[in-house]
Amino acid sequence: MLHSLTVSNIVLIEQLSLKFSSGLTVLTGETGAGKSILLDALGLALGSRADFSLIRQGHSQAHVSASFILPSSHPAWILVEDAGIEVEDQMILRRRLKSDGKSIASINDVAVSIGLLRLVGDSLVEIQGQFEGRGLLDTSTHIIHLDRAAGHPDLLAKTKTAWNEWDMARTALTREEKALNIVKAEEHWLRDAVEALDQLAPQTGEEDRLNGQRTMLANISKIGEGLSMAEDSIYNEVGAQASLSRALVALEKVAPLAGGQLGKALDALMRADAELSEAGNAISAAGHALEADPNQLHHLDDRLHELRQQARKHGCNPDELPAIHQDLAAQLSAIEDTSSAIGKLRENAQKWLDHYIDIASQLDANRKQAASNLDNAVLKELSPLKLEGAIFITSVTPLAEQQWGPRGTTAVSFEASTNKGIDAGPIDKIASGGELARFLLALKVCLEENRHPRSLIFDEVDSGVGGAVAAAVGERLSRLGESTQTLVITHSPQVAARAHQHLQITKISSATGIVSVTHVLDNEERTEEIARMLAGETVTTEARAAAAMLLGG
Repeated sequence: MLHSLTVSNIVLIEQLSLKFSSGLTVLTGETGAGKSILLDALGLALGSRADFSLIRQGHSQAHVSASFILPSSHPAWILVEDAGIEVEDQMILRRRLKSDGKSIASINDVAVSIGLLRLVGDSLVEIQGQFEGRGLLDTSTHIIHLDRAAGHPDLLAKTKTAWNEWDMARTALTREEKALNIVKAEEHWLRDAVEALDQLAPQTGEEDRLNGQRTMLANISKIGEGLSMAEDSIYNEVGAQASLSRALVALEKVAPLAGGQLGKALDALMRADAELSEAGNAISAAGHALEADPNQLHHLDDRLHELRQQARKHGCNPDELPAIHQDLAAQLSAIEDTSSAIGKLRENAQKWLDHYIDIASQLDANRKQAASNLDNAVLKELSPLKLEGAIFITSVTPLAEQQWGPRGTTAVSFEASTNKGIDAGPIDKIASGGELARFLLALKVCLEENRHPRSLIFDEVDSGVGGAVAAAVGERLSRLGESTQTLVITHSPQVAARAHQHLQITKISSATGIVSVTHVLDNEERTEEIARMLAGETVTTEARAAAAMLLGG
């Protein structure tokens, strides 16, 4: 709850320090005494837009700090966790405005952004009836309020889970489809490349081998001449084989006469004869091979040309073609595999979409029932608040699919009209002032909830009413105060009499000019202040008696 407020140099407020209690607190005072200024100051501490005209004349800066006593489980502590702010007994929001246009914010003396200050402020205080875009005038909170009134946290959790699963499933599907589309854009080229390499069937080291063969074929004439000369030297009448044969015959004749001394020589000649015959056969075979395919050189040139052309196409050397061939074939195969996988991903995404729609439909049905109940409850509250002609509608409308989210498939907005004959419109667009404040009071009473309650502030909620209507306003504010710290600026004695704490705001003259001061009233002072509110400038005995009756009642 809001524990204290310190204000320095805000318009009429020179220096002010207030402490607040639980329950219903009222702030009273004559018109122009500074009640709204006090709310403006609090709004600064809660992150409202900086208004540098609030700086008191003659001063270079203004300062506001609001202290809150919070349990460690309050969601505000989670909001400030990333800023390095640790859980303590109190959370102090500070705001400083400087005349040079600078605005400085901090939470527990840690500098924070204005955005974070406002986010935290909205989790601590709900202001109704004055601050645009805050409290129930913040249309983004309407769905949250209705869901709390419906009391279906389990459905909300299931809807969020189903949404997350569907979102992940469709994201995976989209990612794979995008990847497949990129690959498919190159599929034609890929198929042609793989078919060309299939036909070529390149091998590692093939270029070097073909170059060796080509060198041989390019010199076939010289090789042929050499083979012919070698063959003649072996086989002609005076060739090596004939001479070797004659030597072998001569030794064979005399070997028996030498007593075995020529055996080694004879064996060597026999081996030489065999080796020579083998060499001759090899030379003859080589000669035949050279003559086997007269077009072989042409074929080799064509093969080398194709290898090198494919290597240039793929930006590699010919020895790398087999690996590239394998990689491209794998990519082509992956296209078919991906198409099959996408089918499964599509089925999975559809399964989660169907589940999400089913759960969201249950959630939306609950919302419509809760909306009907809320409309009826608010309608009952309007008449006692002098809003007999007002209407209230909780609009639950379907969203376009692209707007679906973890909170379901419908949008929620509070719509109203405070006058007969005028169509209902968004609650933040209906009449301002006292009518709107009372309308928001009726709605807030119907939406009352106790989990991590925020302090409630109402401004001008009793404007333009009195008697029974003012009493009805006071009764509802007191009801709210029983469960939630509630502050209200009021001109109504009936409302003031319901307070657990009464603050009076007055203007006085000082050495620095006119200033606004605030102090807590005791029982006697409360009677006098309420009598003033009843009687006006001259407080009568009858007014004091009426004030005592209100307080006693």
